[in-house]
Amino acid sequence: MSIFSATPRTSTARASLTRVLGRLDAATQPVRPEVAAALQKRWNELPEAVRTDAQLVGRRSTGCEGTHGVFPQCNLGCRPCYHSTDANQVRIDGPHTLANVEAQMAYAREVRGPGQFAQLIGGEVSLLDPDDHAAALAAMHRHDRNPMSFSHGDFDYEYLEQLALGPDGKPRFAHLSFAIHIDTTMVGRRAVRHPKTEADLNPERARVAAMFDRLRSEHGVTSYVAHNMTVTPDNLDEVPDVIAMNRHLSYRMFSFQPAAYIGHERRWEPGYRGFGDDDVWARVEAGAGTRLPFRGLQFGDVRCNRSTWGAFVGDRYVPVLDDQDPRDEHVRDEFFAAFPGALGYGPLPQRAARIARSVFRQPTVVPAIAGWARRFVARSGGLGPAWRNVHPTTFVMHRFMDAADVSAAWQHMDAGTTPTEQRLVDTTERLQACVYSMPHPETGQMVPACVQHSVLDPGENTALVKLLPRRRSARERIKVGASAEG
Repeated sequence: MSIFSATPRTSTARASLTRVLGRLDAATQPVRPEVAAALQKRWNELPEAVRTDAQLVGRRSTGCEGTHGVFPQCNLGCRPCYHSTDANQVRIDGPHTLANVEAQMAYAREVRGPGQFAQLIGGEVSLLDPDDHAAALAAMHRHDRNPMSFSHGDFDYEYLEQLALGPDGKPRFAHLSFAIHIDTTMVGRRAVRHPKTEADLNPERARVAAMFDRLRSEHGVTSYVAHNMTVTPDNLDEVPDVIAMNRHLSYRMFSFQPAAYIGHERRWEPGYRGFGDDDVWARVEAGAGTRLPFRGLQFGDVRCNRSTWGAFVGDRYVPVLDDQDPRDEHVRDEFFAAFPGALGYGPLPQRAARIARSVFRQPTVVPAIAGWARRFVARSGGLGPAWRNVHPTTFVMHRFMDAADVSAAWQHMDAGTTPTEQRLVDTTERLQACVYSMPHPETGQMVPACVQHSVLDPGENTALVKLLPRRRSARERIKVGASAEG
């Protein structure tokens, strides 16, 4: 018998090694098959007009997601308000929230794959008990989502700390993401109940940012904090100062939403369509102090979204890509070819292995990135003291569509018919390219946010009022009784 003959023990060891290597290969593939399939499906759903070389959706991401019907109640008044009239008649209920977050995120994971960004959004998230809030975020993590809590920020540090820490006083999250909405359209904030100007709210913006800085200092919990602002004719010209006065804070994104005729009709104001996308973007550029290129990287339809990624190097904002420089377009294309799919999920060693395999497969990406890095440094003014203060910042404008157009276009999409009116053709294209959608496991749909707020929210909230009626305070009961008698 040969000394090289396999024995049961060596055969078992080889089989075990083969399984280990197979799992390692699958885990470090630059793009997993399920991710590739989800991306391809999303790409196929996009209108032809947005399938450009700059498009991120269907190539890097399937889009963002948001919860719906999980906690409609809010404790501020906004004009406009994108929630339906009776949203505040639904009480906060932890078990309801958790059950629906679980179901919605499970469906999103099934159809959109892992590693996508999802907002825990409804009315006001800080009305949830901190433990329920934490449990909802944990459910989103379990379904491979990157969660972000959407809030008006009118809560105290104690709430944030209770959210971040478990019963044992140790962090239950290493990182938290929040979108904080602060602007003059919002009434009832404790410190500034009726702000007259955006400058009135700068102390609140600083207070909220300081809470997240303190959380990191005291407990090591890092954060990504985005600043949201609704833009109306009344505060349009204040946009530059909002950026200039707050960009040094810990906000990593400044997002602006021109007001739309959607949601609570009694809170609409005239003039929302009196200014256009270019008017808003010009004010954002004035606040950033430079031109903000938004065509080099496209997220959905530019009629809905404009985005510029970059960083303040000292006082100078430097975009990641210049859409007027062919060399930047080349490095973008090299990057997309080398790093397909969503690399940004999973443990750090796994991500590093994916990146290494991607570079090995397409080494030409290395000199392309090196050339881009030299240009970025040059655009910042060169290496110098300013590089001691680098603050990554993204600028975004997202324009919601009016409810009347969305409702009509959705009827066509639901029926499988094609509108002939150009206004509805445009609306349909924008809905098909939507990058922010709500999972509906009960119907097997990912519904665009504009459709959710224009078409579905009223019916959902009517049902929720019956399921979870809010208990009125004594003052509210007296007021209702007096109205009935009158």
